[in-house]
Amino acid sequence: MPLGNLPLDPDVADTAPTDAGLTPYDLRHAVLYARLLDADAERADWREVSKMVLHIDPEIDLARAQLAHQSHLARAKWLAQSGYQHLLRGDVRA
Repeated sequence: MPLGNLPLDPDVADTAPTDAGLTPYDLRHAVLYARLLDADAERADWREVSKMVLHIDPEIDLARAQLAHQSHLARAKWLAQSGYQHLLRGDVRA
């Protein structure tokens, strides 16, 4: 997927992938991961981030919002720390 075609505001699953390699889901959610990393660096309240970035309102579904935020932030950190190597090699799992 060319970088210019990355969705800016994709729908999210309840949990992010945990595969050892990069997935198509990761590619579609690259911008979302960047937004989560920015919010984390700014120490933004996870509830606000869940509502604004993931579009899951913690006042309506606290458990789902918290799980989605935690798993997507963890995946974003993995991608930033080591998963990007898969991207550089063009290694994306189907």
